[in-house]
Amino acid sequence: MLHATALLVVLLCSGCVPRSESDVVVYSALDQEFAEPILMGFERRQDGETGVIAKFDVESTKTVGLVNQIIAEKDRPQCDLFWNNEILHTVRLQKLGLLQPHDWNVAATWPKDLIASDKTWCGFATRARVLIVNTDMIPDAAERPNSVDDLRDPRWAKDCAMARPLFGTTATHFAVIRDRIGPDAALKMLSQIVDNAVILSGNKQVAQAVSTGRLAWGLTDTDDAFVEQELGYPVAIIFPDQQPEQPGTLRIPNTLAILKDAPHPVAAGRLADYLMTGEIEDRLAMGPSSQMPVSPDSKFPPPVLPDEPVRWMQVDFESAAEGWPQWADAVRDVLGEP
Repeated sequence: MLHATALLVVLLCSGCVPRSESDVVVYSALDQEFAEPILMGFERRQDGETGVIAKFDVESTKTVGLVNQIIAEKDRPQCDLFWNNEILHTVRLQKLGLLQPHDWNVAATWPKDLIASDKTWCGFATRARVLIVNTDMIPDAAERPNSVDDLRDPRWAKDCAMARPLFGTTATHFAVIRDRIGPDAALKMLSQIVDNAVILSGNKQVAQAVSTGRLAWGLTDTDDAFVEQELGYPVAIIFPDQQPEQPGTLRIPNTLAILKDAPHPVAAGRLADYLMTGEIEDRLAMGPSSQMPVSPDSKFPPPVLPDEPVRWMQVDFESAAEGWPQWADAVRDVLGEP
């Protein structure tokens, strides 16, 4: 019953979709190929009692597009559950008062930075911000970069890369950096990176530029780096900033949030509870994106994880999302964009 046709998307956007009272409408920034089979599994378990109407956005700025649609629909919500594949813009919706609290059925050990202070969102199935290195170009492991800060090291001038920090996980990453070191220091760091590194359109493009030998290394996400490694390219994945004086590796979760005044909050809650489980995290871990489970009930360690434990960066995502529009304007100025 899962609907994903172009016609449905048009109708849904216009608010004219006739649907059962038991249907739940999901806006998903997670790629359709990953999210759709899981949503179909939920439908099957409901024995026809609850259907899923899913809207996927295929644009490179898909999270922003879906969030802007939710904001545009705030007076008459069409979406019940927002499944974001990152977190920054979920927190933006929280700060705009467009989400409602939910009693998330998660373990007491759930990381505090992956659950909203007001319980309006919860994070799961994470990706990490990692360095991808071409091992043919940098064969000596001791010579390879080990920190995000190496992006501004003149040693790597125009031989390293990152994605534009206005969308996706790179935007979240630099919002976190701004929150950690302050806006002035973060803008200085970003300006130095822009002068030193190659700025590409997205994380996938960074990973491909490194795997094909165009560049020696770059900052990307584990899913994009893992794909290149699985394709047999000569690349290594480095979880950065692991030394005691360094901040640790940033992990960015998928997030779930039920919309305030959602047309079907009960069904949305059932779907949220279904998704927020070790079973679903394991399915995402086993997939080609090798996402990293948070639940202690998870039974599948994703192959992208290194053998040694990773020290994760401690983050306050709610603080990092403060003043996003103004910060985005400042980032555009550094990038020389209007």
